[in-house]
Amino acid sequence: MDRIGELMHAHPDAVLWLDLLDPGLADLAAVQQDFKLHPLAVEDAVEDHQRPKLDRYPGHLFLNVYAVKVRTDGPTPSIDKTEISAFVTERALITVHKSEGDPDLFRARWDEDADGLGADSGVGFLVYGMLDVVVDGHLAAARTLDEAMDKTEDEMLEEGGAPRGVRLYGFAIRRLLWNLRRAVAPMPDLIADLQRMNHPVSDDALAPYLRDVDDQARRAADVIEMARERINELLEADLTEQSNDLNDITRKLAAWAAVIAVPTAITGFFGQNIPFPGYEKWGGFVGSTILLIITAGGLYVYLKSRKWL
Repeated sequence: MDRIGELMHAHPDAVLWLDLLDPGLADLAAVQQDFKLHPLAVEDAVEDHQRPKLDRYPGHLFLNVYAVKVRTDGPTPSIDKTEISAFVTERALITVHKSEGDPDLFRARWDEDADGLGADSGVGFLVYGMLDVVVDGHLAAARTLDEAMDKTEDEMLEEGGAPRGVRLYGFAIRRLLWNLRRAVAPMPDLIADLQRMNHPVSDDALAPYLRDVDDQARRAADVIEMARERINELLEADLTEQSNDLNDITRKLAAWAAVIAVPTAITGFFGQNIPFPGYEKWGGFVGSTILLIITAGGLYVYLKSRKWL
């Protein structure tokens, strides 16, 4: 830290990337003084769970974004979110990782165009590369969850409803989509605000590249919205199928109860009130038995024709 000012003075055409892992206010005090960072921006960089945003302060910009990674190879899907705050000055990009992340992804992205776009665009190139990596992660995460639904859709639409494990997996996907949406949905507006600013980050050379990042951000948001609608429709269809199956079972139970009730009523009437015709005679027993069979059978045929059985 002590040599930053000396090195930047010695290399006037160079730009600086400084990455810090979960610093406190005391840790940022020296950086704040050297780069004249606004106290409110420093406070936001220290506090966790800030919303994705872009703020402009005298002398620098402040960004807060989330890098995400989704895993669907386990028993339930999971998401890893890394909150990243960034100070953008005229010659420096200072990033603050509030949890363990992979800053090497930024370095790899910058190295791809280091001799082309990176040679002329200064710190704006660093900001573009960072946003490009973050937004690509958003789109990849959204597509991963969308593909995970393909594996469970057929099971969820089976007759009688999905097994409980499949249903719980669907609920887990829906919960992750809500979580992912909070990180992804604000990004198109954030990038649009960055493009409109009169700042070196949004100069003519970088404008087409920022538009590409903006397009990727909007695609990620669209995929998430479509995935949310899809999982909601799947869960509703599964609930409807369960309800239909329950109604079918209830209807069958009611039908069988009616079939059983008819002979019960006949035998109860003749056995408890008055002797039935042919009482204490073989013919009477045969006649009453035939009557039971005919009435119960007729009711069964009728209910079967109505598809209640």
